[in-house]
Amino acid sequence: MNYHGVLRKMQTELGSPIQYYLIFKDDFLNVNQLLDKKISISFDSYQCLNCGKAKKIYRQGFCYDCFYEIPQAADWIMHPELSKAHLGIEDRDLEYEKSVQLNPHIVYLANSSNVKVGVTRKTQVPTRWIDQGAHEAIEIVEVPNRYLAGITEVTLKNYVGDKTNWRTMITNKIADENLVEWRDKLKQYIPEEAKQYIIENNKETHMDFPVLKYPEKPKSLNLSKTTNYEGILKGIKGQYLIFEDNTIFNVRSNEGFVVNLTVN
Repeated sequence: MNYHGVLRKMQTELGSPIQYYLIFKDDFLNVNQLLDKKISISFDSYQCLNCGKAKKIYRQGFCYDCFYEIPQAADWIMHPELSKAHLGIEDRDLEYEKSVQLNPHIVYLANSSNVKVGVTRKTQVPTRWIDQGAHEAIEIVEVPNRYLAGITEVTLKNYVGDKTNWRTMITNKIADENLVEWRDKLKQYIPEEAKQYIIENNKETHMDFPVLKYPEKPKSLNLSKTTNYEGILKGIKGQYLIFEDNTIFNVRSNEGFVVNLTVN
């Protein structure tokens, strides 16, 4: 089977195990069905996910110009506390910013490499947790805009981490944690503006990843440096493909790369 197209982050469906899909322009692929099969990946060219031009990808699947111009790559994406649409203040495109920022957002705890706090739009639950490779996650607050979620996250970062150690996550060397206890312990630190939005008595959501074998000493595949690779797929976790020879391929960090993919 041969596939050709521009890489975008894998789409996911919560299940036991989680189902993964690669979506191309004229085709799609259930990646779970490739487990234990030999896969060849080769780099063809670049295609910016915004302008569609064959320009070198800079970050997040966008070329340099688009990354610094489009609202989808503005600073408030990575730093929700910088959101200003609730004040009617434009960053790059106020209508777009309103369409994203002025929707319900969730502040959550997830256990991906350790317990961490994060923010996502309500519509991205549980997709966000799956993309981070979290084995379990729990919601803390549901607020009406991105700004409130951002200031809550910033405050809670004083008491719990906000980063995932990708090596710990991908090797599955993760301690089991009681997120209900963590949530109850952190409630006291939630800012006054967000206290009315605390979620009570909810349970953890658990994620089951389709992995046959975790890597011992993971090594990253960078298609811009290694333009051809072949290996046997042994697992999928987060947005990573895990191969038998300890190679791991982060699909999301290679968005905008046009590839040829062959399944043997």
